[in-house]
Amino acid sequence: MTGIVDSHFHIWRQADLPWLLGPMQPRIFGPYEPIRRDYPIAEYLGDCRPAGVIEAVYVQANWAVDRYLDEVAYVSQASDESGFPIAIVAYADMLAGDVRPQLDQLACNGRVRGVRMQLHWHENTLYRFASGPDLARDPRLITNVGRLADYSFSFDLQVFAGQMAGAAELAAACPAVTFVLQHAGMLEDLSPEGIAAWRAGMRLLAAQPNIVSKLSGLGTFLRRNDPEQIAFIIGETLAVFGAERCLFGSNFPIEKLWTSYAELIAAHRAAVPQAALEAVFNETARRVYRLGQ
Repeated sequence: MTGIVDSHFHIWRQADLPWLLGPMQPRIFGPYEPIRRDYPIAEYLGDCRPAGVIEAVYVQANWAVDRYLDEVAYVSQASDESGFPIAIVAYADMLAGDVRPQLDQLACNGRVRGVRMQLHWHENTLYRFASGPDLARDPRLITNVGRLADYSFSFDLQVFAGQMAGAAELAAACPAVTFVLQHAGMLEDLSPEGIAAWRAGMRLLAAQPNIVSKLSGLGTFLRRNDPEQIAFIIGETLAVFGAERCLFGSNFPIEKLWTSYAELIAAHRAAVPQAALEAVFNETARRVYRLGQ
């Protein structure tokens, strides 16, 4: 296997992230004191490079929404200094009346390859991020996501199982846009009913040819690196999407709360069949995020 492409990581300065400031608030990934600090590019490279990472994609880290250009500038400066990341998935407000002025600004930076606006909503308030459960069906969002095609931008799609039907409709309405499903659909309910709902939603999403699935954040709800759970989610996801539509992402430094990069990679590698390794760890991410272009 050639070098690994990490399709999902973050770097940050504590002062720039509202959720790291002020009183400690519960988060979807639990207590986060160890990462309540700067996580610069040098530390990320120290974490990932020994594992064989040769390229990486930064995904927006929830800066204040009016500072989306500052976030891109900060990450671009890190790339100028270190050569990492290779590409950026930025934030844009997809519920704006017309998102194109924001996309025009983002397109001025040649590293930007896509946009993420998190749509995940859950009855459990600790898991809730979006303002409502059905934003994927909002006409404004559908129109704005469709406009991403004019910029060759992808859309990083983050939803729970109960939202997957709406997400599949969104992808069908925007066939020229590539959607990157975050964290393999965020399986958080491990009851038989919860797994069945996730499987059904994943089949709906996989039926849309413009959706690929990112194998990232698989320890979020267990809050540990669990090779058995990782193998289960990866096996199920590969079965419906195929290796050519799956890509690895580390979600560092979030996963650093409970594991090392080496242990994370080892668990993922063990779960991916030999014939699928090249696609999952390299080729799909390079194609989807147009790395090297």
